[in-house]
Amino acid sequence: MELGNIEKILEMYFEASTTVAEEKTLREYFAQDSVAPHLEQYKPMFSYFSIAKEEKYTKQVPLKPRVNYYKWLSVAAAVVLTFGIYFGNEYQESKRLEQEQAQLAYQETKKAFELLAENFSKGTEKVAYLKEFEETKQKIYNNN
Repeated sequence: MELGNIEKILEMYFEASTTVAEEKTLREYFAQDSVAPHLEQYKPMFSYFSIAKEEKYTKQVPLKPRVNYYKWLSVAAAVVLTFGIYFGNEYQESKRLEQEQAQLAYQETKKAFELLAENFSKGTEKVAYLKEFEETKQKIYNNN
């Protein structure tokens, strides 16, 4: 094989632009005993590639079925969203009822205070009569 041709193919190999046939030529060249001294450094690399090509992995690889976590994650998200909407609406409804009851209690208390105020004003009028009665009584007792 021509040395200039091998150097050219080697340069193309390192630029990753060789064909499969050219790589085979390089492997065959570096597999022989007589390699140019300045290319001797590449001989272990190509001999390794030839040896590694024939290696086979013999151990058994346990295959586990892949669990699709995204499917279960989406199901869980849908369940959480459904519970959130249901209990959220229930919470809002209970808050609304509680507010209505508080408003009703406020109205009833307001009516009770108005009634109480009305009765107090009547009582104040009666106290004015008592004061007048007391003054008259004092005049009668003082004149005697």
